[in-house]
Amino acid sequence: MVTIQLETSTRQLVLQACIITYGNASSELLTRQIAEEIESMWNEPMGNTMIQRSIYAIRFKITHRWIPNLEPEFVLSNRNPSYNFFRIEDYAFGNISFVDGLGSNSGYFKTENLYLGSTTAAHEFGHILGLDHPDDLDIRHKGRPGIMYPRGTWVDAPFQYDSTAAPGAPGGTMHPMHRRVLTSDIEALMLGERLQKERISLLGSFTNVYHRDHAGFRENDH
Repeated sequence: MVTIQLETSTRQLVLQACIITYGNASSELLTRQIAEEIESMWNEPMGNTMIQRSIYAIRFKITHRWIPNLEPEFVLSNRNPSYNFFRIEDYAFGNISFVDGLGSNSGYFKTENLYLGSTTAAHEFGHILGLDHPDDLDIRHKGRPGIMYPRGTWVDAPFQYDSTAAPGAPGGTMHPMHRRVLTSDIEALMLGERLQKERISLLGSFTNVYHRDHAGFRENDH
């Protein structure tokens, strides 16, 4: 979830969120890296919107907390709309990181997806904001992929895992490191319109899911 604050004195529309991590593979360093990736990538386009005939700069402020021994009750009873909970483990069902639906405030990160520059955290944050994957996953000849394109998207050769691979062949799909938050991603949030029509003060809902370690379930299957 993300809180929204309109700062008329500075002409800024500030979106705030706190990333809280837990789990066996979580750490202070990794949690800070996740928060910094989200903040830097979503601020990179320097988005703005029109509100009551004035232009407001859209700014993301992302803080973080590492709570390795987080108790389930802390998550389940949470009523702080800026808190977003992520378990971090080396193993995840489906071999992917995920959030618990569009506009959620909880999810599960696989460490393999969180290398520096992976863009995974920024992508999942887009889901927290309510953005889905685009319908058209063949964006050849359309330039750099936006942050919400998933793995498997067909892109121009420079943005593939292997620039020499045929489109769709092994290595011939989008490498996540090439994703960027584009102006179009900011526009897709429709913040100005929603603020004026719906008077929203936050994005998302309290899913508050406490995730168990998937590795434990895997071991129990044998």
